[in-house]
Amino acid sequence: MFNSSGLKGSPSFIVRRQAKQNLFSIEKLRNEKYKKKYKTIKRQVRELIFENASLCDQIAQFQESTLLLIDERNFLLKKLQQYHPIPDPEVFRTNVIHNNHHDLLSKKAVLKKRTERTVSDSSTNDSTKMSKHAKKPQAARKKKIVKAIPLDSSGKPIFPISLGDFTVHSLGEVCEKPEYHTEDLIFPVGYCSTRVYGSLKDPEKQCMYTCKVMDGGLGPKFEIVTDTDLDVPIVSTSIDSCHSMLLSLINRCLGMEIVNTKGRGADFFGISHPTIHHLIQASPGVRKCKGYVWTKFEVNPSYEYTPDDEASLSYTALLRSISFSKSHMDPGIKAEPPSGEYHEDHTAALRSLLMS
Repeated sequence: MFNSSGLKGSPSFIVRRQAKQNLFSIEKLRNEKYKKKYKTIKRQVRELIFENASLCDQIAQFQESTLLLIDERNFLLKKLQQYHPIPDPEVFRTNVIHNNHHDLLSKKAVLKKRTERTVSDSSTNDSTKMSKHAKKPQAARKKKIVKAIPLDSSGKPIFPISLGDFTVHSLGEVCEKPEYHTEDLIFPVGYCSTRVYGSLKDPEKQCMYTCKVMDGGLGPKFEIVTDTDLDVPIVSTSIDSCHSMLLSLINRCLGMEIVNTKGRGADFFGISHPTIHHLIQASPGVRKCKGYVWTKFEVNPSYEYTPDDEASLSYTALLRSISFSKSHMDPGIKAEPPSGEYHEDHTAALRSLLMS
């Protein structure tokens, strides 16, 4: 019989103990190896994250510089056209085609004089000419692509509908009177949308504008009101003139012509946006609008709209135009001091412009 001390000192016990120590050392070396790999991967991931962030910053700087160059190009092109008007290429192409067509007709007339034809031949030629120059049917409209919006259980859109810079709160009701629609658009009574744009008091500060279509009897009335001057709305019977009045007030507040005052009311209200146009066309009562021509739409859930980057519609583009105009202003030309009307408060100035 062996005692306990003899078992511990036996060769088999020593071999087992050495085997366990070897396994432990191998496991320890393996863990250290994996730990080094983990630290290396972690360091590489951190470096990639920093590199990605720096690349994103560089892309943002390039995009900003590109937009500034585009604004500068448009500014220089506008100045160039003031001194050297450039003919419209479409008009030039139309004139060339007209001249070529006129030369071709004159050659045909000479050939007719040289050849002797009967009266019957001449009558048939006249009939063939009339058939050739017959008015062609109107070309089919291009199909517009719209993005799917969330609907409730009854199939109606869920309000508010946010589409970039503007939000639609109500589509209103379609009126069948001829003045409440055109061949391309419908102006439903009760339509309401909001848009972020430059303030009338300080165009470099943003504010919220509410756009409405109201019942004006024979024709609609269009209203634009800012949240800073709720008592002084801009009202007109034309959607484009309503928007043009707003742009005139923006230029008047800045003291220089920053934005083009040509009205784009349907775009500012959001009525011409393909998604809103599609929803209005699907409203009840549209089939009674006799002067309206239906537009074909195609729903594409993955379609993304490109926002309109015009200073008359986008607050961001307005800020760029203001900063660009200030940076390119001639320092030798001093701005004229404001007249007495400019010293009046903003409410009185707005009322005087609307009454003029």
